[in-house]
Amino acid sequence: MSDTINPIAVATAPDIDGLTFRGFAGPDDFPAMVRVWNAAAQTDGIEQINTLEEISRNYGLMDPERCNTATDMIMAELDDALVAYGRLHRWQELDGKRVYLLGHWIDPVHRGTGLKTAILDWMEGRAEAIARTVDADDPHEARVLVFGSQPQTVSLLEARGYVLCESHAVMVRPNLADLPDVQLPHGFVVRTPVTEEDFRKVWDADVEAFRDHVGWSEPGEKSYERFRTDPHQDPTLWRIAWHGDEVAGQVRAFIDKDENAHFNRKRGWTEDISVRRPYRRRGLARALIVLSLQALKERGMQEAALEVHVDNPTGAFHLYESLGYAVVRREAEYSKPIEL
Repeated sequence: MSDTINPIAVATAPDIDGLTFRGFAGPDDFPAMVRVWNAAAQTDGIEQINTLEEISRNYGLMDPERCNTATDMIMAELDDALVAYGRLHRWQELDGKRVYLLGHWIDPVHRGTGLKTAILDWMEGRAEAIARTVDADDPHEARVLVFGSQPQTVSLLEARGYVLCESHAVMVRPNLADLPDVQLPHGFVVRTPVTEEDFRKVWDADVEAFRDHVGWSEPGEKSYERFRTDPHQDPTLWRIAWHGDEVAGQVRAFIDKDENAHFNRKRGWTEDISVRRPYRRRGLARALIVLSLQALKERGMQEAALEVHVDNPTGAFHLYESLGYAVVRREAEYSKPIEL
């Protein structure tokens, strides 16, 4: 394939016989990307899987203003077999900062060969090139997300001038027994099931609620389309709190049947937890989470999980701890300024 797709020259490429770099070939690359992604996740202790259907959907709904796959991706092949790839994703945060996320996935068999350094070099160069085409007065920042335990990656990033900027965690409630007895605060009601005609209100309320969170950026219409068509969405599990005709808060739980089968577990996810600012500090999030846990239990689930920004300004991390969730994996974001 490397003979037919635009080649990419990487000055710092390791000296490995048969190694080439090229651009993204479109859907033809998806099967190999899924293989590399899943192999990396397994090695890093990430109990999640990617599928051909999922990657096809995600790339089909990708916002070209945030990632132009024709120019913002790099594929590394060894003897025409994909062994690594990188993707640059960019956005502008509410404070004006322009962030360039340098995502990269490397087959564990080929780690420690210099591939990571070469791909990071190329993506940093690409980020700088994009930064020079926009407002130079805005701050520009390269960012790398480190999944699981990767001390060698952390050492590499620190040597390149990156510093820890954000911490995330995956938390699990290991059982759904002894759920606390909570009541919705006065004046709020949960109506089930949620119908599609309410999807936009639910989405808009969630966007509003997250505007004061670290690193927030305005989502585009592609983001709403991903939400609306997400095959994991199960509105019968959603617990949406209404205050009159307004959405006040929500928890959009779901069950990933493929992952449960792969890892031989019965786990539900209590995700997309948000409460709009006027309705906070009333116990609404706690009540909605417990209602969601009850719904998952009724579906036969035995545990629940969520992902959280550890320094969430609303104190979400401590709320989840108080409800029996415990950290099972930590993730970190490292950043450094892009000097123009």
